[in-house]
Amino acid sequence: MTKKISTDDILHLADLAKLRLTPSEAAAFAPQLTGILKFVGELQKVKTKKVEETSQVTGLQNVSRRDEIFPFDAEIELLECSPHPTKQKSIRIPRIL
Repeated sequence: MTKKISTDDILHLADLAKLRLTPSEAAAFAPQLTGILKFVGELQKVKTKKVEETSQVTGLQNVSRRDEIFPFDAEIELLECSPHPTKQKSIRIPRIL
């Protein structure tokens, strides 16, 4: 049986994660987290000893492709789409730091 998660538990977890939650938000999350843990408990009951481990299920192998360099002739038109000014084929954006 899964322990019911209290609002105090949620507020403690939020504090550890440096999240600010109101008591009403914590009260809303408590039954949701209790439900998630209950479901995880159900999954833990499933017998998986004879199930082979998998890392992917599509059967695809080496889906990477070679990088190919090709000419791009529309760079001026692409730069003109920017709402920011351009200089020497670069877009000048506002400083953020």
